[in-house]
Amino acid sequence: MSLLTVKPTKFDERIARTVARKTNRRAETVARGLTWGADEKILLALAAAGWVLSRTQGKPLRRAGNHALLVAALASMFPHLLKTVFDQTRPDRKTVLGHIHGISFSGKREDAFPSGHALHMGALASAAGPLPAGPRWAIRALAVGLCLTRIIVLAHWASDVVAGFALGAALERMLRLWTGYPIKETDDAAT
Repeated sequence: MSLLTVKPTKFDERIARTVARKTNRRAETVARGLTWGADEKILLALAAAGWVLSRTQGKPLRRAGNHALLVAALASMFPHLLKTVFDQTRPDRKTVLGHIHGISFSGKREDAFPSGHALHMGALASAAGPLPAGPRWAIRALAVGLCLTRIIVLAHWASDVVAGFALGAALERMLRLWTGYPIKETDDAAT
C-alpha cells in the first residue's frame, strides 16, 4: 500500500470505456507489440550500446552518449520510485468488455501512475530538441505514438501517460544542466 491513491478523471474513464468498446484482438496485438518500443529494458540496452559506440567519437557525440545513458537510467528508476508513493488501479483491471475484445492484463494492478513508458518517451522527445527539424519531428511523432499504445492496451489512463511524458521531458531538461547536452558550438571549437 502506497502513501497516496490517484483517481482517474472522468475524461480518463470515458477514454478507457471507448477503447474497451471499440478495440479488437488484432488492434490489441499490434499495440502490445509496438509498446515494446518504449520498454525500459530495451531503451537501456540501446542507450548503453550508443554510449559504447560514442566512446571513440568526438566530444559532442561522447557528451550525447553520456546524456542518453544517464537519462535512460534515471528514467527507468524514477517511475518505480513514484509507484512506491502513488497507487492507482490500471484501467485494464476495471473492464470486462475490454477483455472480451482482446485486452490483456498489464503489469502490477496498482501501478498505473505514472506511465514509465511515457516517461521514457517524454525524455526522448525532449532530447530530440537540438536535432534538425526532420529527425526531431519524426522522433517526437514516434514518441507520442508509442505513448498512445499504453492507452490502447489500457495499461494506463490518459492522464498517467500525459504525466509520465511531462515528467520525462522535465527530467531530461534538468539533466542537461549536469551533462552539458547539447554541446554548444563554442564548446566544440574549444576542443
